[in-house]
Amino acid sequence: MLSDQQALIRAVNQVMPFGKYAGRKLLQLPEPYLVWFHSKGFPEGKLGEQLALMYEVKLNGLEKMLEPLLES
Repeated sequence: MLSDQQALIRAVNQVMPFGKYAGRKLLQLPEPYLVWFHSKGFPEGKLGEQLALMYEVKLNGLEKMLEPLLES
């Protein structure tokens, strides 16, 4: 369970490495951008898994609950 919590914290704080929103933390990406990825396909690997998780977070309206996990 601790590893799941750590994975969530890492995903929330992962910085988008490319594209229009490069430099933004994944939790701060706009929902339409994540919906676009969902329709086109998430990238391979860990980043794709984290983006898919953030898509689910946004889809279910959970981003406010996770905002305290953001690191400055």
